[in-house]
Amino acid sequence: MGGYLIAADGSTQPADRETVRRLLDEDRLLWLDLHQPDSEERALLSEILGIHPLAVKDADQFGQRPKLVDYDDFVQVVAYGVLAVDRPLVEVHCFYSASYLVTVRRSDCPAFGNVRERLAQSPGKHPGRILLLHHLLEELVDGFFPVLSRFDDRIDALQEEILAKPTDQQLSELFSMKRWLIGARKNVTPQRDMVASLVDGITKLPGMTREAERYFRDLYDHLIRISDLVDSYRDLLTSSMDSYLSTVSNRLNQVTKQLTIIATIFLPLSFLTGFFGQNFAWMVGHLTTLPAFLAIGIGTEVVAAAVLLWLFRRRGWL
Repeated sequence: MGGYLIAADGSTQPADRETVRRLLDEDRLLWLDLHQPDSEERALLSEILGIHPLAVKDADQFGQRPKLVDYDDFVQVVAYGVLAVDRPLVEVHCFYSASYLVTVRRSDCPAFGNVRERLAQSPGKHPGRILLLHHLLEELVDGFFPVLSRFDDRIDALQEEILAKPTDQQLSELFSMKRWLIGARKNVTPQRDMVASLVDGITKLPGMTREAERYFRDLYDHLIRISDLVDSYRDLLTSSMDSYLSTVSNRLNQVTKQLTIIATIFLPLSFLTGFFGQNFAWMVGHLTTLPAFLAIGIGTEVVAAAVLLWLFRRRGWL
């Protein structure tokens, strides 16, 4: 759908087949970014850049876990970035060699704009393909920090709202946040292990130097922090759900207690009204005046209700 090509001198070039071939032959191809590539652009990867067909096929199949695959003359890297909590993670496929850096993606991400701004600030100079790969991965990774910070603030706000008045909407939001966090953890953890393999020397990148290795170690530290934050927020969400269930249960107990008290108060009143509703000869002969009716008929019911209320309050049920 669209390509963005940057030469070694920092200039932007048209991302067509002829330009890519020319810059590749001159060893001036710095970065080729393909956004939603069509069949012709995917063919360019294999025919011009010589990328293995399996890697090209992988670049057309999104939804993979972060990984690093060594194809001898180039390395394939699958990494993830983030946009927002309510948005899916951004999957990026990178193909890196000593001669080129190619990124393939389907979604837009601020990380690419940030790297382009870095390159634009120093025209005519570039950090090298190995550091450019690091800058891309760093921007993808660091994008998690502000999103997770807002995530933390929302958890705190939800906890306060739950304690004030729990609602079904809050529970639904908690489940949505936990679902997103689980998806983020499934990608952050293997991405951390992937960078660890670079830092430990298990996988070698072409052009890797001790200076470049320091940058990747710093990237690894960022991923460890993000992984720890994700785990801690998962525990916070679990405790928030427990708080929601406890609050709802306590409110249900309060309502049940109030209903039980009302039913208990009306139990002796029902007995008294049923008793005085019987046509005994003594009652008919003696409860003939209004004071007698108020004292015995109504008075006993008022006394019974008052005694029960006093008893409930004394035991702390009210």
